[in-house]
Amino acid sequence: MEDIDIILEEVREQMDAGIKHLEKELLKVRAGRANPAMLEGVFVEYYGSPTPLNQVANVSTPDARTLSVQPWEKALIPEIEKAIINANLGLNPQNNGEMIMINIPVLTEERRKELVKKARAEGEEARIGIRNARKDGNDMLKKLADDGLSEDLVKDGEAEVQKLTDAYNKKVEATLDKKESEIMHV
Repeated sequence: MEDIDIILEEVREQMDAGIKHLEKELLKVRAGRANPAMLEGVFVEYYGSPTPLNQVANVSTPDARTLSVQPWEKALIPEIEKAIINANLGLNPQNNGEMIMINIPVLTEERRKELVKKARAEGEEARIGIRNARKDGNDMLKKLADDGLSEDLVKDGEAEVQKLTDAYNKKVEATLDKKESEIMHV
């Protein structure tokens, strides 16, 4: 029986990882509000090597529509501007000599629908991860059955794996619904 518990725990961990990944990816989908996570994928050329923006500057949100990037070295301002533009995020950095300010444009209805589609695609990726975790769990249970575990215990284990799958799919749906309402809120 403890073998089944170990398998269920492993399946739960894989599904948790899928939800965490989804939440992290959804942070990058901007909903018209400024969020420092929007610049997470930006890398700046720093002494010859690509370095994450948050390791060479402080990124903050003075208000809901503005991101400010305060580099630790003023000489990096042009590099940071170039990196933000090249990241193709649809953001237009403005340099005042001290720091970089980025105004987050108001989203059009069409752009909001595109972002919802993108969020739904991320949700589908999470669902695929959950299904893969379910398959892995069921395969491990079948292996235990081959090793002599009773069929009833295997069936109970498979039922538990399915319960986990259903619960995590509901979490994905709730996360997506929350993000969708955030994106569509004007």
